[in-house]
Amino acid sequence: MNNILEIINLSHAYSKNENSITGINLDIQEGERVSILGPSGCGKSTLLRLIAGLEKPSQGEIKIKGIKASSRKNLLPPEKRNVGLVVQDKALFPHLSVYSNICFGIKKNKTKDDIASELLTLFKIENLKSKYPHEISGGEQQRVALARSLATNPDLLMLDEPFSALDKDLKETLYSEISLVFSERKSTILLVTHDQKEAELMTERQIMMEKGSFLE
Repeated sequence: MNNILEIINLSHAYSKNENSITGINLDIQEGERVSILGPSGCGKSTLLRLIAGLEKPSQGEIKIKGIKASSRKNLLPPEKRNVGLVVQDKALFPHLSVYSNICFGIKKNKTKDDIASELLTLFKIENLKSKYPHEISGGEQQRVALARSLATNPDLLMLDEPFSALDKDLKETLYSEISLVFSERKSTILLVTHDQKEAELMTERQIMMEKGSFLE
């Protein structure tokens, strides 16, 4: 298998007196689903921002498909990394329909309908195609956000506590259904969460994080 993500001795400091990320090393292979588990404030979301190119590291390197994306001196723009990021608040466009939200970002007009139709079916939201975000439930909005993130076929999809705002029963239903979608598409996934059950159901490999570092 090929490495999609390679992180080498990564550190990041928001101030001179405190490192938010310290000495992170991580390899994720193509098609692998990995989760990072840890309490709020341990650095999980900061790590995703570094991988996405929204922050520059203080030390170390990030490589995506073998290409150096981040270092202390260099920063590849987020739009050139081909990684997706789904966060808790979903960030759907309120003025666009479900279909248009999913299609947003797809560059080739000829393939838009095929891609959107496939994802609407996979996420079981075909009946929501013409609805707007305020007309659908929180769980349905999360399915749309995930479908939109996969529409551009990212090399790596990162999920930042995507289900934390949903109730327990809905979460457990989504875990199994969405895991099946990721498996069918052979998606490479990096999930950050504080929920151990979520990590175990959604991913094949779990890594513990505490105070900015991975635990051995």
